Amino acid sequence: MSDKLQTTRRQMLGMAVVGGAGLFAASAPSAEAKPNGARLTVLGTTDLHGNIFNWDYFKNAEYDDRTHNDIGAAKCSTLIKAMRQERGADSCITLDAGDTIQGTPLAYYYAKIDPITKGSTHPMALAMNEIGYDAAAMGNHEFNYGLDTLDEFRRQVNFPMLCANALDWNTRRPVYPSYVIKTVKLKGHKPIRVGIVGLVTPGVSIWDKAIVDGKLRFNGIVEQAKVVIPQVKRAGADVVIVSAHSGADTSSSWGDALPYLENASSVLAEEVPDIDAILVGHAHKEIPQRYVTNKATGKQVLLSEPLYWGMRVTVMDLDLVKVRGQWQVQSSSATLLNANIVPEDPKVAALVRPAHQKVLAYVNGVIGTSKVAMSAATSRYEDTPAIDFINYVQAKAVQDALVGTPYMNLPVLSIAAPFNKAAAIPAGEVTVRDVAGLYIFDNTLMAITLTGKQIRAYLETSAQYFKQVSGTGPFTADQVTNASTPQAPSGTPDYNYDIMAGLDERLTYDIDIASAPGNRIRNLEYGAEPLVDEATFVIAINNYRASGGGSFPGVTTAPVIYNQQVEIRQLLIDWVTANKVIDPALFASDDWRLVSGSTAITVTE
Repeated sequence: MSDKLQTTRRQMLGMAVVGGAGLFAASAPSAEAKPNGARLTVLGTTDLHGNIFNWDYFKNAEYDDRTHNDIGAAKCSTLIKAMRQERGADSCITLDAGDTIQGTPLAYYYAKIDPITKGSTHPMALAMNEIGYDAAAMGNHEFNYGLDTLDEFRRQVNFPMLCANALDWNTRRPVYPSYVIKTVKLKGHKPIRVGIVGLVTPGVSIWDKAIVDGKLRFNGIVEQAKVVIPQVKRAGADVVIVSAHSGADTSSSWGDALPYLENASSVLAEEVPDIDAILVGHAHKEIPQRYVTNKATGKQVLLSEPLYWGMRVTVMDLDLVKVRGQWQVQSSSATLLNANIVPEDPKVAALVRPAHQKVLAYVNGVIGTSKVAMSAATSRYEDTPAIDFINYVQAKAVQDALVGTPYMNLPVLSIAAPFNKAAAIPAGEVTVRDVAGLYIFDNTLMAITLTGKQIRAYLETSAQYFKQVSGTGPFTADQVTNASTPQAPSGTPDYNYDIMAGLDERLTYDIDIASAPGNRIRNLEYGAEPLVDEATFVIAINNYRASGGGSFPGVTTAPVIYNQQVEIRQLLIDWVTANKVIDPALFASDDWRLVSGSTAITVTE
């Protein structure tokens, strides 16, 4: 960190620790200070993803990024407690919008290595209980580790976890609490009854189909809110706050696989009456304040999304007045607080530090060696041994599992995406965190069958990731990657670009990005022969993709021939542990390239 940045950080910290009052420029009077009404403050976090400390487990260093964000629930706790001191704790409600127990080695450790279902306590439960949440919505990643893990986490936290649109498979009734009514008692005022509703993106039914199929159905957010919000009003709520694990900008990553929107918070505000404010999650975006007009009432609904990983805390102020003896929201506003202006809450840090140290020892344990360094930095636009390694391990695991089945003689291919540009396997000793950095998601391995014709269509869809260019460059990576599509108007994410490779024979192809999307795959060959449309292949694929994530053609209706719920990241770790040496000569080859016509394109960072 530069001297200038350190000085700036010290100045900000100096501001942050002065008493609490006057801490933030957006400060406002407390509820009790308003003689003709009351002010309710909603403090919100979302998408914490197992981050408690400002720590990068994959780099084994303090977290930092290009804009010097800090992360973690411990820093959120400092901001939240300071706001309670400033506004008055009785006038504040603290909520989270989901994706809590997945995303870091810390979260993984207490789901799989020392699981909470076997008696351990989840560090996120320790942190969130100390912070003092009033309620939290479930996120889609709450379901990743199975319903037993989710249920145990629910038992360990001191607040309700809400999910109105997770319905019993048979009865179609909510399985989890849909809402809670919190009574806010302010001196000199009639109590305010605040209804808090939790909703999750219905994509859970796709992304974690193997876990929820036959047990849970997920109704659309807007559809279920039309049922639940009237119930909350009938229960006596003066104010209705929705904690929605669903982005504000309408989009869906599953195409036509579901009739519901993935990111529906704006539509929710527009279509369903009697919602006063929405804490938005899931999209990992920064929305300090946004208003959406409800079609039926004409009222403004306040939306706010505090980025992700604890980088921000939302502060929503709702000014209330009495109308015929009942509280109503007269006006509202929101702002975001930046976690990098404050230190970590020492109470949260002390509670979680033993778990943190245990996980550090685990992820920094040496499990093998690598003959050469392998970086994923350029994997978005050129074939690299790092992605070849993932594809090799996946394909080999599937091939071994199919021995003795009718599929054992089919050729095996594998797909992998460049999830993490920072991932790198060093030459020499390799640790758990080195390998885990290659695969930062908790996806499980599956296998399906596709024909040669379907493989071509799949690769054409993947090639939509690239922007159309003229000439052969040199281009920067930003000039050719993350193209906008109807499914991803803000740009196709790296995790929706798939690289396909063969196991026993090479699958080779060119991607002509001078051509329009849909007509880019050239020279597609398997075993040095043109790929035959009618040929059948086994495809090693992750559960997110196989269930429809990214809207790739053919996969959701393809026969599933392997699904043992084995996590791909753990497969990689286990392979290194068993084989001891990573030698790219075993699996690496140049199988695909970007071209303009028939000439290779040059891309640089």
